[in-house]
Amino acid sequence: MKLVSWNVNGLRACVNKGFNDYFAETGADVFCVQETKLQEGQISLDHGEAYGAYWNYAVKKGYSGTAVFTRIKPLSVRYGIEEDHEPEGRILTLEFDAFYLVTVYTPNAKRDLSRLDYRLEWEDRFRGYLQELDAVKPVIVCGDLNVAHQEIDIKNAKSNRGNSGFTDEERDKMTRLLGAGFIDTFRHLYPDRTDVFSWWSNMPGVRDRNVGWRIDYFLASARLAPWLVDARIDCHVMGSDHCPVSVEFADLTAPPPAQV
Repeated sequence: MKLVSWNVNGLRACVNKGFNDYFAETGADVFCVQETKLQEGQISLDHGEAYGAYWNYAVKKGYSGTAVFTRIKPLSVRYGIEEDHEPEGRILTLEFDAFYLVTVYTPNAKRDLSRLDYRLEWEDRFRGYLQELDAVKPVIVCGDLNVAHQEIDIKNAKSNRGNSGFTDEERDKMTRLLGAGFIDTFRHLYPDRTDVFSWWSNMPGVRDRNVGWRIDYFLASARLAPWLVDARIDCHVMGSDHCPVSVEFADLTAPPPAQV
């Protein structure tokens, strides 16, 4: 089973930059998108009858938003954590037979950290929500988590410490989330791999020089680790200031594959 996640930074713009070609190339069972930046009826995508589409739009036009395209029909779909209090379209939860899938666009603390307090409170609620789901069945979480967790996940750790996305507080929240029973699938498989990032500033030459941050993730309940096959970061894929990330699992409805 292959799952893909991509912060497209505006789906309509990304479609004009190769989104559909990449979508077809992946052959994903589930494809998650963050920062769609559109409202219902503003785009028409034809991925065939094989895929069902689920959208969580932000109330504010041209802002935030998430979507999931899936070959596997979900048992249920949930929009946000508390629908009446989350107008930014940041979370979609799909329930499948063997697991929950949560795609998320985590709030940015802003350059001046004016939204840091909100971000930290949001992190606590989100972690609690994932733990509630995990008590029922395993969880796979993907999306733009807006934090480079470790120094290995950012090109210039020393000069960026304390900046939005690399504050001690945000990194601690990520540590607490992983400590609540989840794994970072990429680091689980590749703990020492360096210079692999998923976001780059739009400043000239930054992406060419690979001065990036790894802020897009696939996390999973730790008990799913025996089924984990691979995790990838497709740094070569353009179309957004983020690149897609993906993960592959063996059949989660079957016993774990034998370990070699």
